[in-house]
Amino acid sequence: QVQLVESGGGLVQPGGSLRLSCVASGSISRLTMGWYRQAPGKQRELVAQITRGGTTYYTDSVKGRFTISRDNAKNTVYLQMNSLKPEDTAVYYCNSSPTISFYWGQGTQVTVSS
Repeated sequence: QVQLVESGGGLVQPGGSLRLSCVASGSISRLTMGWYRQAPGKQRELVAQITRGGTTYYTDSVKGRFTISRDNAKNTVYLQMNSLKPEDTAVYYCNSSPTISFYWGQGTQVTVSS
């Protein structure tokens, strides 16, 4: 069973940037991978996804600010987050998309606050 480890979160001021990484313990090269987030009291939502061919999708609230990418040789998916807003505060997770193939990792906390 592939395990997912997310990292790169932290506390950042509004307008700041963070780069999240998701490292898989096995190959994910054939899968569409996504970054999800869950804010307190809210359901987990898909933020961005990238197909094995590199086609990307973003939810409207992050378009133009977030960029998803992948390095299949490293079994890693990235999320570059710019112009962060307080409403981006959440725990961020990665997994396959749209079908969830793996157990959820521990996630990485992103807090946007002044």
